[in-house]
Amino acid sequence: MGRALRTVVIGAGVGGLTAAALLLKAGHEVTVLEAHIYPGGSAGTFYHQKYRFDAAATLAGGFAPGGPHAKVAEILGLEWPIRAVDPAWIVHLPDGRVVTQWVDRSAWEDERKRLFPNTEHFWHLQERLAKISWDIASRPFPWPPQSPANWLTLARGLRPSTLPAIPYLARTMNSLPLGNDPLFRTFLDAQLLISAQTTTERAGALYGSAALDLPRRGVNHVLGGIGSLAKTLVEWIRANGGQVHFRQRVERIEVSGGRAKAVYTVQGARHRADFVLANVTPWKLNDLLGAEAPGALASELENLEPTWGAFTLYLGLEGAAIPEGLADHHQIIVDPARPLGEGNSVFLSLSDANDPLRAPPGRRAATLSTHTRVQTWWELYQAANKDGYFQRRSLYADRLVEAAARVVPDLRSAIHLCLPGTPVTFEYYTRRPMGMVGGFPQSSLFAARGPRVGFANLWLVGDSIFPGQSTAGVTLGALRVAAEVAAAGRRLTRHVHTATLANHEVTTHE
Repeated sequence: MGRALRTVVIGAGVGGLTAAALLLKAGHEVTVLEAHIYPGGSAGTFYHQKYRFDAAATLAGGFAPGGPHAKVAEILGLEWPIRAVDPAWIVHLPDGRVVTQWVDRSAWEDERKRLFPNTEHFWHLQERLAKISWDIASRPFPWPPQSPANWLTLARGLRPSTLPAIPYLARTMNSLPLGNDPLFRTFLDAQLLISAQTTTERAGALYGSAALDLPRRGVNHVLGGIGSLAKTLVEWIRANGGQVHFRQRVERIEVSGGRAKAVYTVQGARHRADFVLANVTPWKLNDLLGAEAPGALASELENLEPTWGAFTLYLGLEGAAIPEGLADHHQIIVDPARPLGEGNSVFLSLSDANDPLRAPPGRRAATLSTHTRVQTWWELYQAANKDGYFQRRSLYADRLVEAAARVVPDLRSAIHLCLPGTPVTFEYYTRRPMGMVGGFPQSSLFAARGPRVGFANLWLVGDSIFPGQSTAGVTLGALRVAAEVAAAGRRLTRHVHTATLANHEVTTHE
């Protein structure tokens, strides 16, 4: 074409940055536009009063050989700033049982047999299904298929070992032999809520089995906070000739002739594009397309329920108040009779005591979070009198601290800094509509969302597309999108080259 293909990426989340880096490696001219002052989005790390707090995600997996982050590191030749941890996290049940999610498989087998006797039939089936799911994910797996090429790739990825998964394609975790212990089901529900955004009643059997296996696939601390993953990608992109611009909020995607032609920012910049990757939610993409949004996208949004949001507390703690030898990550379930979320299930993440970048000397950074429905927060915030919003914020803050005090008894007296974050806060900082985080519940493989949105050169990337949440999940999605865009770029180049040759022949003949 006489020039490199131009790819513009909207949003510097891990999914968008990964796809950007892979396409830069493939020869594209890449520009990433990010509205915020730092990268990572929901997997970002912000700095406040000498602390570095993880905005939402606090643990990272997918770095073991064959994992998505490991594949990206191999392709790009980079090193991730990570340190493996074991246990992954510890679950505190309401009856006093403490379940250690060991990474080591033999230690985990001993733990579950001790705490959940008579459930080995379930675990053996879960492990078989998880093995099949992870094996499929280790190869190109463009699910859901949205083109003949996707179907061909899927067919090539199937193996005889895949066949035992077929009976479970449409089943939920609820169909597996869960046994009669109600707290065992509560334990499973809590694990699935943080890894699949739903519980045993709705989580797909294959996805849910793989999600329960996440601790055994390896979990890592990220030096400097989880945002260092995005920072590593930004540095690689810039070092290899790509561009990443912060404080550049995109306001519109220009469409002409059925293709995205350019991206406009509120600062007045226009970025021409051969391909556009939107690291945003479908709701946000619809806003950016405006009147040019495909009818199918508008219809899809009419039937989409808002996803979960998060209520989060960012705490600066006195390090001496944290019991010596305490694991850094904990999940606390308060009342088995109440639904999970809304302060009834709380995830506590403490910064690595050996990471000097996270907190001042003698202090620790901590993130407490719980799933929450976004609508109520916005109803209270948009009311004429916002007292209800602030009262609810104080109530939730107290709930989270009370739950976490089961793990750190002196937590209240150890707090030097406390910053609350609601879905309203998340929308302001991440630009995600209504502050929704975590992606769609993985309830059915047949309801999964793919990256295509109705234009030949426009893709979604991030946690809105399968397989969804987590840095590992969005990286798997980014690997798929980057491969599809690279293939589309090769087709476009061949088409232009053929047209140029034909024109040259006509001109010569004349």
